[in-house]
Amino acid sequence: MKYEDFLDLDYKPKNNDLICLFKITPSGDLPIEKVAIRVAAESSNGTWTTLKIPEHIKALSAKVYDINGKYVKIAYPNDLFEEGNMPQILSSIAGNIFGMKALDGLRLVDVKWPQNIIQSFKGPQFGVNGIRKILKIDDRPITATVPKPKVGYYAEEHAQQGYEIWMGGVDLLKDDENLSNQKFNAFEKRLKLSMKMRDKAENETGDRKSYLINITAEVEEMRHRAELTKDYGNEYVMIDILTVGWAAVQTVRSICEELGLAIHAHRAFHAAFDRNPDHGMSMKVLAEIARMQGVDQLHIGGLGKLAGDKKEVHDNYVKIALDSNKAGEEVLEQSWYGMNNVLSVCSGGVHPGIVHRLMDLLSTDIAVQVGGGVLGHPGGTKSGALALRQAINAYMEKKNIKEYAKTHIELAQALELWGDETPI
Repeated sequence: MKYEDFLDLDYKPKNNDLICLFKITPSGDLPIEKVAIRVAAESSNGTWTTLKIPEHIKALSAKVYDINGKYVKIAYPNDLFEEGNMPQILSSIAGNIFGMKALDGLRLVDVKWPQNIIQSFKGPQFGVNGIRKILKIDDRPITATVPKPKVGYYAEEHAQQGYEIWMGGVDLLKDDENLSNQKFNAFEKRLKLSMKMRDKAENETGDRKSYLINITAEVEEMRHRAELTKDYGNEYVMIDILTVGWAAVQTVRSICEELGLAIHAHRAFHAAFDRNPDHGMSMKVLAEIARMQGVDQLHIGGLGKLAGDKKEVHDNYVKIALDSNKAGEEVLEQSWYGMNNVLSVCSGGVHPGIVHRLMDLLSTDIAVQVGGGVLGHPGGTKSGALALRQAINAYMEKKNIKEYAKTHIELAQALELWGDETPI
């Protein structure tokens, strides 16, 4: 078997093939075909020299079947993959290939996952409808806020910030990605105090509130922290899914099913994979994997201070929010075969003056997470939370936000400070 055996432009993918869409930038003057077949070989069962092998091994070879400029589609036989084992799958389709000298750039743009692989994972426990039931919110976007700065507050200060955030009408208090169990803000103390403030806010407002507490750590420690979270009466845990690793996410999903906890997924580290448009892996693929691994809500971008244009944010939304999607530019067709969907969380430099853009682009079936756009309000944290809810209410009531602000002072102050500018 030689490299050329991995090219078959007449091949028609089988229903149970795993399909990868790659963007390939060849090294030097190498033709795209020669580089593409090297990617197919290295990611399945080929090597750099000719081999004499049995026919049953040849049947497992990946096939380059479509080349369109730099975009290449490769079909992988189903038997190459171990069901329920995302590390093994990614070691194949996203392993050694990124380091090959035959290419200057390789980007895994999208994956079409076969039914048996999708159904070998649990998927989200709650999904969007389940999250809405937990919070008793029917149709408007769910709101969340992170105390800023993201680290440094004592546990008492953090809990007080949470109380003001909740009292302003925000649904979820959220830890940021690098707050875990530091000396200045220990995990259990923060959890205990925050839940007391949560209960107080619920009693005073009559609305459901919850806390996205970061349990990210070694797996057994995450188990311990999840159990504490349940013991103190909370409904959620948060994990940094990329820094803990996909196998750990899968374990936490099982732990949370035992405890009845929802999983909020932070995507810290994602830009190391997806920032370079010619290399790495798209956020779409990361989002698809997160759905299969079983998170209930996931950051997808927010048209704010972080990289990610409208197309990217929308493509991420399509992959985790819908039951299926049609093929599009840099998007492969996908059915999720009944797997629960994931709540899309929009964050990163979002403030009351721009939240309408997210609802226009996606829907109101999202979560809007606003940190500095709440904490930086000139009237303080509670006023910032009120301004966020007022901006959403204006949209839900189909009213012009500037007109709405004339009778809502907190929103007016937010618009005066930030206008409708996108932070950099």
